[in-house]
Amino acid sequence: MSLQVRKVVSYVEKTLIEGGRAADRPLVMIVAAAVIRNPWAGLPFQEDLRPGILEAAPPLGELLVGEILRQAGSADNIEAYGKAAVVGTAGEVEHASALIHTLRFGNFYRNAVGGTSYLSFTNMRGGPGCVISVPLMHKLDEGLRSHYLTVQTTINDAPAPDEIVIALGAATSGRPHHRIGNRYSDLKELEQEAQEARAK
Repeated sequence: MSLQVRKVVSYVEKTLIEGGRAADRPLVMIVAAAVIRNPWAGLPFQEDLRPGILEAAPPLGELLVGEILRQAGSADNIEAYGKAAVVGTAGEVEHASALIHTLRFGNFYRNAVGGTSYLSFTNMRGGPGCVISVPLMHKLDEGLRSHYLTVQTTINDAPAPDEIVIALGAATSGRPHHRIGNRYSDLKELEQEAQEARAK
């Protein structure tokens, strides 16, 4: 059940203007994805996915972290991160989940960029050319809504039915002109409202 990588695909977008106004600094969002053969393809139902996880997840983490750092320029340039997996139509969503929902994959990314937040994610089934959506959040603070972002891309010929696309996403900043506050301001407002209601 060796790891078979058919291709590695990178996608980069740079937003210079948002809402008709130039960004103070461009928002760069990146996806690094690997198209691999589903290690459980063609096998009967597997009760234990752990052997495949142990074999495939660590080299995938190492491969994709190296690619996303190359595209970003450095770990310090990455402020927000996330992950995604899309399994082909002959596989289970559990197969996609297995390779990204393990510390043996995610810790490569967290450790490389100094992150402490959990990696937001999507895992789904799809066919060639389907949208690969990678949700992002700040690597140090889950409550900063400025960094709630989604980067999307497609791969024309992937995933084939017996393949999985594994992806990491990154952003170099928050949304240009972000102005909806954060979770902490909401919490303060809700507490204030609760105190006022109790005082009545």
